[in-house]
Amino acid sequence: MKKLIVMGSVVVLSGCMAGTYQPVGPGILYTETIAPVMATSNSAGSKTGRACAESFLGWITRGDASITAAQKNGNIKTISSVNLENESILSIYAKSCTVVSGY
Repeated sequence: MKKLIVMGSVVVLSGCMAGTYQPVGPGILYTETIAPVMATSNSAGSKTGRACAESFLGWITRGDASITAAQKNGNIKTISSVNLENESILSIYAKSCTVVSGY
């Protein structure tokens, strides 16, 4: 019985993963959202850079999802916009990516 309570608590509490911005609340079974973070007056760029961080059960989180990392990964000098993509599956695995576009 104790094991069942502990396992149930782990499942329930694992939904409290990294608090990234989402336009709606996270789904219990699956989440896939894209949200705007920043837009500039610069014209839309043709380059895109992505930087991601991942979380497993909310216990282990790793990665560099910074705007700077995404800008570097896309070889972008001037930023046009920044979006945040979130994905989670059963609150077991979660991924958050910063996507920068520019030129």
